[in-house]
Amino acid sequence: MFKVKDGDILSKKIGALVVGLFEDDKKPAGLVKEIDDKMEGYLVELLADKHLSAAFKKVNKIHTLGKLEAKVVYFVGLGKKAELTFEKAREAFALVSKAITKDGCEEVAVALDTFLTEEKAGEVFAKALAEAVALTSYRTQTYKQKQEPTKSIEKVAVFTELPKDDIEEALIVGETYGVGTNLARALVNAPGNYMTPTDLAAQAKQIADRYGMEYSVLEREEMEKLGMGALLAVAEGSDQPPKMIVLKYRGKEKWENVLSFVGKGLTFDAGGISIKPALNMHEMKMDMGGAAAVLGAMEVIGALKPDVNVMAVIPSTENLINGSALKPGDVIKSLSGRTIEVRNTDAEGRLILADAVTYAKQLGADYIVDVATLTGAVIVALAGVTTGAITNDEELMEDVLVAAGEAGEYLWRLPNFEPYKEMLRSSDVADLNNSPGREGGSITAGLFIGEFAEETPWVHLDVAGTAWSRSDSVFGPKGGTGSMVRTLATLARNF
Repeated sequence: MFKVKDGDILSKKIGALVVGLFEDDKKPAGLVKEIDDKMEGYLVELLADKHLSAAFKKVNKIHTLGKLEAKVVYFVGLGKKAELTFEKAREAFALVSKAITKDGCEEVAVALDTFLTEEKAGEVFAKALAEAVALTSYRTQTYKQKQEPTKSIEKVAVFTELPKDDIEEALIVGETYGVGTNLARALVNAPGNYMTPTDLAAQAKQIADRYGMEYSVLEREEMEKLGMGALLAVAEGSDQPPKMIVLKYRGKEKWENVLSFVGKGLTFDAGGISIKPALNMHEMKMDMGGAAAVLGAMEVIGALKPDVNVMAVIPSTENLINGSALKPGDVIKSLSGRTIEVRNTDAEGRLILADAVTYAKQLGADYIVDVATLTGAVIVALAGVTTGAITNDEELMEDVLVAAGEAGEYLWRLPNFEPYKEMLRSSDVADLNNSPGREGGSITAGLFIGEFAEETPWVHLDVAGTAWSRSDSVFGPKGGTGSMVRTLATLARNF
């Protein structure tokens, strides 16, 4: 999709040209001045009349009326140079990408150097551009008899005087991050009858086949032999067979220093006997958002091939109701041997993740990051803006925070003090209580999983608020967001 070019951009016959405008530039300079000269001072007039603005997020389309080779120029307001971050640049590129797509233009040229600042390297903005174009290209699949025709940007010529190899690499990374995020969005948005545990396993196998990763899946009988009582207990309420899905990416010769991503794969969650309210229950197809994020990250890792060993472990089932379903008050035995009193069957994600974390350790995980749409409490605390995190290891937590910052995804750490852990041990009949109460719900839920990580460095990411959006965003339609795909991929590449 992206091709880096040099030379005089104004001499090229192109349908659309994208140019950045900064508020700091009081008068047209550089390429903007060249355009103004060719248009006989028209840009200066538009700026004076405030029909053209350099304010952040303003996008103005100007028809060149034959005075330039490009038919139209999209001017993108970037605000002040000192305030332009990667996240802001990505948002600005997303806005202009959506405008271009709406206008039906499939080929575009970007004057990348008009977006540069002294504070940021050009590769940062190239990555932001590619990521934004890829993210805004996503369309939610529908199952309507009549499908609406869709268009998207097919070719982007990136003009710059910067070193070509560096910009090309940044564009590849950005586009790949967008592709991985879009994969996660598609998985989350698929209806529950189209995305069963069996379907999720098939999606994982496609990634493995595409990139030569090792793939395996445990079926119910194998889980029973191993003693995965927590996952199996949740699965009892569904007629769909549960799956324990494993992908291994070997970036090094020896299988050591293994970074493991564990993703919650509840392909539909009705809450079990502790049933959820009917209102908006249809959205609970998104309860495999953690698994989707992990698979999206594995897509990115497979494409970019970092020198690191990464393992994905995904416990997958449905949480429904039948005559065999898990009941409040039941006591179950996990793969680790620890027993759990089930106070709430809708606190099922932590149950299946308990066995998955233990299994990841058995397969050689040296570091574990679990991702889960785990609690409604995290939405109360952080809204749909920020992912909640909790850890048992300061160094790994810092690595994850750095990765999230580089990826432009918001992350906030929750406390892990001992009194919260004591709340988990409030059962009179089992080692652990899966739902000790509403207070500190996100914290205790995360720390429940941490009980099974034990001494292994571990970070938990609660994406219940960030994996799903009920409204459109600058990057795409409502529904699955692909939250944490880019953070996980960045963590792996930095590791």
